[in-house]
Amino acid sequence: MKSEIALDTPVPRSLVALLPATPKGAALCRRTACRQLADWGLESAAAEPFHSARLVVAELAANAITHGRVPGRMFELGLALIPTTAGDALLRIEVSDCRGDRHPAPPAITSANSQSGRGLMLIDALADRWGTVPRPPGGKTVWAEIDLPAVTSAVHVA
Repeated sequence: MKSEIALDTPVPRSLVALLPATPKGAALCRRTACRQLADWGLESAAAEPFHSARLVVAELAANAITHGRVPGRMFELGLALIPTTAGDALLRIEVSDCRGDRHPAPPAITSANSQSGRGLMLIDALADRWGTVPRPPGGKTVWAEIDLPAVTSAVHVA
């Protein structure tokens, strides 16, 4: 049996990177994501999705090394640019760590003097959807999705 694939059919693009669960690893995570998003054309096509994605990656990486860190273990960054209907696309950002017992709490309003606690509020504001899923054998993945309109996504996935 012979199957044909249309050459003009957009295909998902993805990146997976293992990074040390340290502040340097979080910085490398941000740089890796920014470079990949720029390679996909997201930076030049529209500033807003690029900046939103960059902030979401930064917050998820910071949470992974702060709340999901297990000494000697890595965390994982996953990016996927997925074509959807009508020429639109979806950017899915995933950060996985080894602490399946520590799930993020729903975003809560923090006091003006708080030193932390605003990350999930930021993710909730910037992402179109986000959540967590278990990651066997005992970790978790925190994911966020950003919808990319046809005007933006035509550059990236075609």
